[in-house]
Amino acid sequence: MSISDFDYELPDELIAQTAVEPRSAARLLVDQGEASPRHSIVDRLGDELQPGDLVVVNNTKVLPARIFLQRATGGKVELLLLEPLSDGQWECLLRPGGKLRQEEQLFSADGNPVATVVGRRESPSAATFIVSVDVPEALLFELGELPLPPYITERPSDPNRYQTVFADRPASAAAPTAGLHLTKELIENLTRSGVRFVEVELIVGIDTFRPVEAELLDDHVMHSESYRVDQKVFDEVAEARRVIAVGTTSTRALESAATRNQLSGRTDLFIRPGYDWKIVDLVMTNFHQPRTTLLVMIESFIGTRWRRLYDEAIAERYRMLSFGDAMLLNRHL
Repeated sequence: MSISDFDYELPDELIAQTAVEPRSAARLLVDQGEASPRHSIVDRLGDELQPGDLVVVNNTKVLPARIFLQRATGGKVELLLLEPLSDGQWECLLRPGGKLRQEEQLFSADGNPVATVVGRRESPSAATFIVSVDVPEALLFELGELPLPPYITERPSDPNRYQTVFADRPASAAAPTAGLHLTKELIENLTRSGVRFVEVELIVGIDTFRPVEAELLDDHVMHSESYRVDQKVFDEVAEARRVIAVGTTSTRALESAATRNQLSGRTDLFIRPGYDWKIVDLVMTNFHQPRTTLLVMIESFIGTRWRRLYDEAIAERYRMLSFGDAMLLNRHL
């Protein structure tokens, strides 16, 4: 298959620049298989769920991972932290990175050294940098800001709006955006109705920031990400009437645990058409950019009817991408 098979025309004016308030007021397009989808809102998610259903969310928290530094020459450098390594080192993206030298120091705006370039990491999936951090981690994060996707040009007045209400351990370079729609009140209401909630962790990494460059899916290499599914959670999954994953990251964590037969570790699982689904029955997810592995996953889940759902959403002026609306997909329809 080709990544061109996952292209569609996304009107710029539908790319949401701000999130709706309250969170659960976002629109929800409900998949009904061959029938026309229904139009709802996230606050009425309970209409779609039943006692015994298990909702799985990704509790990762976004780091203030975008840091603006400068070279000794005065040239500006944007550092995007991706993942901590050992001995105070981080894997990161550096822009522009073409002229950076090994052992070169990078400085804050007031001239203090912040990081030193250790080297480049070349891999089939990405070329990144390794830097050694020269300041305490707390100070490093004070210099940073939340790394909003490049298509969002307006920064939220409240940084917590780019965090889920269940965000826990700061580790990710991007938010699990489907979870942004859930409120504590909605979770409490659903729990009272007999729906259970559990948490997994998948650290959102570099694949969020880079496009698929290979034309053929066979040639695309996924960047690995860290995940964790507690044994208690996995046991609840086995007992659930249905498993509803909130977002593609929760989906990937659960399916990685089942496919790899390991509850934690690193996963480069590329879920694509032909994948044998093992756990997830429904997915609540935002609308994704064209030509992405996320759309490839969605086609694996519900087949090519995603195109009809996207056409409907665009015709009805749904808000798209990270701060946009959501849809609820059912692979059994």
